[in-house]
Amino acid sequence: MSLELRVDLATQRLAVLDGGREVRTYLVSTSKYGAGERNGSFCTPRGRHIVRAKIGAGAPMGAVFRARRPTGEIYTPELAARYPDRDWILTRILWLSGTEVGRNRLGDVDTMRRYIYIHGAPDDAPMGVPSSIGCIRMRNADIVELFDLVPVRTPVVIS
Repeated sequence: MSLELRVDLATQRLAVLDGGREVRTYLVSTSKYGAGERNGSFCTPRGRHIVRAKIGAGAPMGAVFRARRPTGEIYTPELAARYPDRDWILTRILWLSGTEVGRNRLGDVDTMRRYIYIHGAPDDAPMGVPSSIGCIRMRNADIVELFDLVPVRTPVVIS
């Protein structure tokens, strides 16, 4: 198995390729600010990345994460109403690291230091349209499936 993930910013889709053959596709949501690599831009970084870390194995569906740690909360509409300004990171996290020095690695363009993830989102979060603040959001059931499928160091191309 030679897996690679491809995120298409134009179509808001994430494809899982095995040996170059597409085996799964998911609707995602990338940044509402568009594509970009600079720290503080809130844009989704382009180029070649890897899955640097997998966080949340075994966590319940809808588990809430802050600073990559489970808070002990499970997402509900009532919780969302109490914290309307939170950027909800739910269920699982695939933490990305850029592999192209000067483009998405090191300096002020470092994807990992920008905390760019592929992660779960609330069920009512729109998919198929850009609406995040840099990360790649997925449906919770989809991120669980993807998390279980891909190992650490899986290549991820965002274009």
